[in-house]
Amino acid sequence: MRSVERAAVVTIDREGVSEAVARLESLAGRCGVELTEGDDADIAVVLGGDGTMLRALGRFLGRGVPVVGVNYGRVGFLTTLDAPDLEAGLERVFAGEYRTVELSTLEVEVGGVTRAAVNDVVVAGGTLGRMIEVGYAIGDEDLGSQPCDGLICATPTGSTAYNLSNGGPVLVWGLDAMVLTFVAPHSIHIRPLVVPRGPDIAITNLTADLETTVLVDGQACGTLATGERAIVRVGSRASVLATLPEVTFFTRYAATFGR
Repeated sequence: MRSVERAAVVTIDREGVSEAVARLESLAGRCGVELTEGDDADIAVVLGGDGTMLRALGRFLGRGVPVVGVNYGRVGFLTTLDAPDLEAGLERVFAGEYRTVELSTLEVEVGGVTRAAVNDVVVAGGTLGRMIEVGYAIGDEDLGSQPCDGLICATPTGSTAYNLSNGGPVLVWGLDAMVLTFVAPHSIHIRPLVVPRGPDIAITNLTADLETTVLVDGQACGTLATGERAIVRVGSRASVLATLPEVTFFTRYAATFGR
């Protein structure tokens, strides 16, 4: 990779981050890198956790700007560096010593509006403790309906989040696919399903007299009345993650989940 001349900075409002910004500014000065809050950059540096990483990946979606993270969050699965390694690691990044991974995203159509998701799209009930019923079809094939608390459509990036906590499989970074996982399905037979790029997923609210909510990366973006549906597909634009050469999906997976 070529060396970095301009770096966008994305931060979290948390103790210790202001000191990290000062360290980053000092390093950038020594390396001849201009720091900016704008989008015209060679790379984006995140000082935060996975939530901040997702915000940056969404912000630069489709722009080709890779995002590299220094962990100032709780888990930091998507980050590359721990806080004490900020200078040593980012000096290598600024010199062009990093690799990139394209991460698949999702598109969801709901209420006549199309939105992009970096992590996941979730269709869920809005009433605590009340089960919903959703129908789902892949391409032209109807797969029936399922009473449940919700349905998660997760990217490989999002497969280690809400999907994982509901028993869904982990998808490796770089896979061009999504995974469908029901939340608390009222069945002993239903299992998560991995779907490749290509077919649309139609999710229909079949719950009598109850709206369901559609969430994109944890934020409500619309509702489905009884009989209405959302369409989800693997997106046309990728987000780009930057890591040091020795930091792979598997090293991060082992460090985060292999304890």
